[in-house]
Amino acid sequence: MPTQPKLTRFNQNVMSKYQIYNSIFMTLPFDSITKTGALLPLFHETCQKGFANKENPTAIVESFFKKYQARRSPESQINLLFRFIQYIERQVVLFDAIEDAAFPVVNNMDGIGTLRSLKESTTAENKLDTLQKYLEEFKVRIVLTAHPTQFYPGSVLGIITDLTEAIRENDLLRINDLLAQLGKTPFYKHEKPSPFDEAVSLIWYLENVFYKSFGTIFDYIQQNIFDGKQIENDIINIGFWPGGDRDGNPFVTPEITLKVAGRLRLSIIKNYYRNVRQLKRKLTFSGVEDRMMNLERELYNIITNEPSDLTLDYFISELKAVKQIIIDNHQSLYVDEINSLINKTHLFGFHFANLDIRQDSRKHNQFFNDMVDALIESGSTIFPKNYHDLPEKEQVQILSKVEGNVDLSLIKDEETLKALNTMKVIKTIQETNGEKAANRYIISNNQTTLNVMQLFAMLKLVAFQEELTVDIGPLFETITDLENAPTVMEELYTNPDYAAHLKSRGNRQTIMLGFSDGTKDGGYLMANWAIFKAKEALTTVSRKYDVKVIFFDGRGGPPARGGGKTHNFYASLGPTIEDEEVQLTIQGQTISSNFGTLESSQYNLEQLISSGIGNSISDKNLTMTEGNREVMTDLSKRSYKAYSDFKAHPKFIPYLEHMSTLKYYAKTNIGSRPSKRGKSEGLVFEDLRAIPFVGSWSQLKQNVPGFFGVGTALKHYEDSGEFEKVQNLFKTSDFFKTLIENSMMSLSKSFFDLTRYMAEDPEYGEFWTIIYNEYETSKRLILKLTGYKELMEEEPAGKASIAVRESIVLPLLTIQQYALKKIQELEKAGVKPDDAQMKIFESMVTRSLFGNINASRNSA
Repeated sequence: MPTQPKLTRFNQNVMSKYQIYNSIFMTLPFDSITKTGALLPLFHETCQKGFANKENPTAIVESFFKKYQARRSPESQINLLFRFIQYIERQVVLFDAIEDAAFPVVNNMDGIGTLRSLKESTTAENKLDTLQKYLEEFKVRIVLTAHPTQFYPGSVLGIITDLTEAIRENDLLRINDLLAQLGKTPFYKHEKPSPFDEAVSLIWYLENVFYKSFGTIFDYIQQNIFDGKQIENDIINIGFWPGGDRDGNPFVTPEITLKVAGRLRLSIIKNYYRNVRQLKRKLTFSGVEDRMMNLERELYNIITNEPSDLTLDYFISELKAVKQIIIDNHQSLYVDEINSLINKTHLFGFHFANLDIRQDSRKHNQFFNDMVDALIESGSTIFPKNYHDLPEKEQVQILSKVEGNVDLSLIKDEETLKALNTMKVIKTIQETNGEKAANRYIISNNQTTLNVMQLFAMLKLVAFQEELTVDIGPLFETITDLENAPTVMEELYTNPDYAAHLKSRGNRQTIMLGFSDGTKDGGYLMANWAIFKAKEALTTVSRKYDVKVIFFDGRGGPPARGGGKTHNFYASLGPTIEDEEVQLTIQGQTISSNFGTLESSQYNLEQLISSGIGNSISDKNLTMTEGNREVMTDLSKRSYKAYSDFKAHPKFIPYLEHMSTLKYYAKTNIGSRPSKRGKSEGLVFEDLRAIPFVGSWSQLKQNVPGFFGVGTALKHYEDSGEFEKVQNLFKTSDFFKTLIENSMMSLSKSFFDLTRYMAEDPEYGEFWTIIYNEYETSKRLILKLTGYKELMEEEPAGKASIAVRESIVLPLLTIQQYALKKIQELEKAGVKPDDAQMKIFESMVTRSLFGNINASRNSA
């Protein structure tokens, strides 16, 4: 029987089931307010018809109550709107669970981009040796961040997991119970999570998903591509930011970092313990049973905090000895299972994930200067007394050769002391969990060579006097910093002492590039093109000095923050960009949506592996022609100009502050970090974090960062009669094609009828119209460019999924806009606003954020 089209599979396995289970859910008696489930479809229909008739959200809400609930008191009306929010939040969860359950059916688990497909195509082309050689070097690292773009508490994540399983098994009674449980379980967090809470939430994915999916992928590669031979390269590994990322998060302390590293170690030991217990029941043969019992006992002692001498090396050597005995004496019975556990020790060690430390360069400068001042004041000769007066180049020279030991009791500033103690903590973690456990330090907002060398010197003086076993990764974010990055790196590569450090680290240099802040700073096209060019220039300068550069991409979920179809992006990069490793951040609901189940995790990891490898073993020439580069550069410049002018508009910040949900992000308690960097009272663009910035446009359904400037840039080519140039670029450049397809996703999730009422606003009407006109221009010209009749025509199943999610949250968006309008009316009343009323509507805005965030799955 032939495989049905993906859209058909989606409709049968997702849409049909959602309609069935949602009808059950809507009839469950959850609360004291009667008929909520019956009224929500009527409200949904009122919203649809109202927006089709160009009505505003306030009119829609009022007409609903007038038509269907005229006898309700104002208080009862408010209560009903809050009940609608609760129902819709749970409808989103239901749809998530159904989509997760259907994932292996809707997506072809052996299709294009999977390892099986990769192996078959390379075998057919007699390139298996090339594939093996490449896999001996190639790596993929996904780095889980604590960035707050998902709010589900652990209890809800558990329900989603159980509901997904029940739906997959069509267990109607269990589904009914879980839907009832879902209705009774609170979604709202009354307190912000601590960084440790965030770490524990994400470790759940390590224990329950990645441990198994990483193992399955590695086992497949070993058995099917390497014919069972041992592979030295780990190929896939996990990075981890919760508890290590202190950029703008004062709550991440050295103690938290140490505690998180301990939790990671304990979690991997628990997983090994479970596996050893399972194996012990099977390996009941002479010569191996006692060894397995001993390993089980030692692992249990670690878990229960009893004395144990078990080391990773001994654990692995014992497992290998057991494997050999089974092969020699017991006909290789269960050898695949013992081999799979050995592979997991190779992937996860006793550390589970690589804990990164991250801090802003401006903070480092503050800490470093505090440290230097304290040393000079104490009479230390580590730094000359006139250090602060020296030119930057001389300072770099001093930092390159710095030696000595800092007595931390000299440091009086608490923040500086925490920063320096963190460097000691890195050393402690390496000693207890292994070097891989914490061996990378990211400098965000890196601008100069001095930024890197200040950290280099601090690490050496505080904790690593003998040997610096930490990789320093500068993060370049703004357009200016991206342009300066190659010069900074060349200065580092030509510094003899830094070069010696790199040599001791295998001549490998990690460089992180910020898509989120790059887009916030330069707009969609310019950010992506600036990063592409920076990668090319950084590859050239690194190869010149025989350094293998590892690009670590700071990507968010939505296209506006470097997300979207991530594997397509990596598959589109040509030979001018180093691609031996793919490293990227994964955050928020992108973790649960792309990697939340065994099937989705395995599928998306395989896609990333294949996209990175495909470039190197494919005969396809991805090099951009000179003509295409000129067009791409010109488009980026025009787009940047449009975006910069828009950003400089006097209403830009006030619009975000008064007409969007920006200020409500801080009230959601979905992350431990403050919602902005600086301490300024007013809203300053530079202090805005990329997540609430992009998210606020998403809540407005305007998605500005994902398209603004694209239409203006394309229009120049239409107006000048040269549109065939951009059409040729789209047809011949996979890189540009991926950017446009991701921008289409942002446009698909935009819905300007929601905020059309703003066009009449005396203060912000003109500004709203600027955004709307750019949206219309971008949409029209992207359709002309692609030849499509509608957005996302090339991905009908993805388009259908977005359409359902947008439909589910339409009433939620309406309620949110209604509440925002009420707040604006209260603020403009000219008298002191009614505090009780204000709190009610502010709570309504905040609560409606959650469902909107989670429904988007990548937040735009």
